[in-house]
Amino acid sequence: MSAVLVINSGSSSFKYQLIDMQTETELASGLVERIGEASGHARHTAAGSDRVEQTLPIPDHTAGFAVMLAAFAASGPQLSTANLVAVGHRVVQGGSIFQGPTVIDDEVLAQISALSDLAPLHNPAHVQGINAARAQFPDVPHVAVFDTSFHQTMPAPAYTYAIDTALAAEYGIRRYGAHGSSHKFVSEAAAEFLGRPLAELKTIVLHLGNGASACAVDGGKSIDTSMGLTPLQGLVMGTRSGDIDPAVLFHLHRKAGMSIEELDTLLNKKSGMLGLTGNGDMRDVEDAAIAGDAVAQAALDVYYHRIRGYVGNYIAQLGGLDVIVFTAGIGENSGIIRAGALAGLEFLGIEIDPAKNDPFSRAARVISTDDSKVTVLVIPTNEELEIARQTLAVI
Repeated sequence: MSAVLVINSGSSSFKYQLIDMQTETELASGLVERIGEASGHARHTAAGSDRVEQTLPIPDHTAGFAVMLAAFAASGPQLSTANLVAVGHRVVQGGSIFQGPTVIDDEVLAQISALSDLAPLHNPAHVQGINAARAQFPDVPHVAVFDTSFHQTMPAPAYTYAIDTALAAEYGIRRYGAHGSSHKFVSEAAAEFLGRPLAELKTIVLHLGNGASACAVDGGKSIDTSMGLTPLQGLVMGTRSGDIDPAVLFHLHRKAGMSIEELDTLLNKKSGMLGLTGNGDMRDVEDAAIAGDAVAQAALDVYYHRIRGYVGNYIAQLGGLDVIVFTAGIGENSGIIRAGALAGLEFLGIEIDPAKNDPFSRAARVISTDDSKVTVLVIPTNEELEIARQTLAVI
């Protein structure tokens, strides 16, 4: 057995998963959260065992990794016998510097830190997690797997913003995208599920979670994606606005006196479904719409409208379409959202079968009709496994 430990570090938490790379099965997973607060929380689940939880002070990420190691020692599996070969780290922003997974050294870590201006909520937290992990696991390679790398195949017309080119070059202003590990995993899994060569498929992946993005994948390569310089652009999300006229910000600054910080908070944390309905949890919005809440239904209509716009755009960019894939928490679990998002697209050969779409299932499956020209799938994403695969490949 050879194992990879995957780390997804946030500013006050980190998730982890230990994966046996010979069988690509999860050996253990866990979450360490509320780091730096008065009372931290940790949970650990070894395969085949009950979840173990504890509440204790966790002052920083280094202490959090000590808690994780103690959980492995107490509840298994034992890292000393797991043949840990590498630690893979999710990093949101790799800019134009990192084209693929990269072994982390001091120079790479400094570059990840320098890219924090493009991902101020994410990259600083990744750096904290990487530092703590390197201290605890000094004898194995650490690999950064970037959300942005999959989208480095986009052509210039797709990633270029129509602003002053010198200014854009100086400050790295362009579309980078996000959710790359998920889009890569799901598009490849779709081809495997259908038994068709990846190189022949024109695919649209709809990664619908609290954060959401669409991606046009041509022959396994990203040619366009909805998120932009940051993960704010694109689809309507739980708390993020997605696409908006930039002049709205100027207007709110002039008329409402809102500062840059207030506008940032508005679009990133107080918009999306939360702004439209007062609730950022799609499950609650769905329930409200089913119960006849007109505000909730209006918000869903906005959500669907945005998705359909991107589907139409990407069909044009791809020059046709073979497959649409739904994934992530909402995309995998909500038949209502899937049906609503593609309603009215029958003229494009996209037809969902309610008998296949409505029943809940965690399995990869076809939800389109037998006569649909475009195959519509639900494929559960597995970003941790994709990160582990890329980590193992680079070492």
